[in-house]
This record gives sequence, structure tokens and C-alpha cells, in this order.
Amino acid sequence: MIESPIAPVASALPVDGPLAATGIIKGIERAFEPAREVLVPILSNPAVLAVWAGIVVVSLGVLWWDLREHNQVIGSMMKFVWTLTVAYSGPLGLAVYWYTGRTQINHDSLWKRGFRSTSHCYSGCGAGEVVGITLTQGLLGWDILAVAAATFGFAYLFGFGMTIGPLMQDGVGFREAVADALWSETPSITLMETAAIGTDLLLASEALITDVLFWLALAFSLSIGFLVAWPVNIALVNFGVKEGMSDPSEMG
Repeated sequence: MIESPIAPVASALPVDGPLAATGIIKGIERAFEPAREVLVPILSNPAVLAVWAGIVVVSLGVLWWDLREHNQVIGSMMKFVWTLTVAYSGPLGLAVYWYTGRTQINHDSLWKRGFRSTSHCYSGCGAGEVVGITLTQGLLGWDILAVAAATFGFAYLFGFGMTIGPLMQDGVGFREAVADALWSETPSITLMETAAIGTDLLLASEALITDVLFWLALAFSLSIGFLVAWPVNIALVNFGVKEGMSDPSEMG
């Protein structure tokens, strides 16, 4: 019996497409397995979720109190940005607001401008990530690659909108606003969401929407994305790719 040469030839061909992507994902999972073993039990604990929710509520209360009592001059857009930043990252978001976003800061600096710029991007991208993960993974149960692609699309769209909207309110034309947003925000959004979505799916790709892990991994991943994007925004502001948010101390 003569064996067909098709099978050996086919097996020698390079693996690409979905199979290659799956192999890359498996490799990443193996590399980060020690971190998963530590984090997954913590992020699956209902007590941790309850404590985190309480911390976020307290952090939001402090933010709103300070905005009302001491920083009413801050514009409504940035109040919205700070609210979402604290809602996503709790005390981390509150600390960023307290030291970089209040009118009472002693002086402005590049690292503070970087934090404000990151927070502005984060507010929109974070909302897109929450919508994307909840819809595609939590409700529709798509596979990991589809979840990642769709969630990135949502995050990019929301973050893009948070940039275009204020520009057009300031009188910038639609085409110019789109071009400016593409140039200034794409690097930050791309790295932020690659880190955030990757972290979330690494920790909770098989979690159900009713699982504690689903929500705590989402919250944890958002903050990881924020921290990864911060130095990127510092570089973008430093080299004039984006202007960064204005000095809040000048409002006072």
C-alpha cells in the first residue's frame, strides 16, 4: 500500500491563523501561571469583593465631597472623568485625583499632566472595556479571541469619543478632531487596552457573569491598564503629541 504524501507535507507546513493565535495564548498562560495561582483565589473570594465595593463607595464619597466643597470650579467633563477613574480604581483613582487633579496642588509637573491625561483616556476606555467584557463574555459567551477583539473595539470607540467630544465643543471641526484623536490617543489606548484586556482574560476567561472572579478580575485589569498607559502618556505629552490636561491650580 502506497502512503499518501499529503499528510506529511501538511504537517510540515507552518501553523498560522487561529491555531497560531491559540498557541500564543497558551504560551502566555503558561508564562503567567504563577501569578494566576496567587491572584485567582483572591479575586474569587466574595469577602474581597464586598470589601473592594465598600472601599470604592467610600472613595467616591470623598471625591464628591471634595468636588462640592473645595473644587466646584473644575469643569463638568473633568468631574465626570474623576468619578469614573475612582469608580474603576477606588483609592488609586482617588490618589491620582488628590495629588494631580485638585486646584489645591502646589505646582504642576510632567508626571502630574501624564496622570491627568491618562485619567481622561481611562474614563472612556474603561467604560468600553466594561461594556465589551460584560456583553461578549458575560452575556454572549464568545470565545476568547472574539471577546478580546470586540472589547478592544468598544474601548477604542469610547475612548475616541471622550477625545472628539470636547474638541468639537471647543469649536474644532469634525475631521480635524478625528485626525487629532487618532494621532494623539491611539498609542495610549492600544497599550492600555492590550494590558487591561489581556490581564482580564488571563485571569477570568472562563468565568461566568455570576462569578465573583468575573467582576474582581475586571476591576483589577482596569487598574493594570491605567498604570501601563501612564508612562506612555507622559512620553506623548513630553514630545508634544498631545497637550495634556490644563493645570487645575490655575482654575483656583
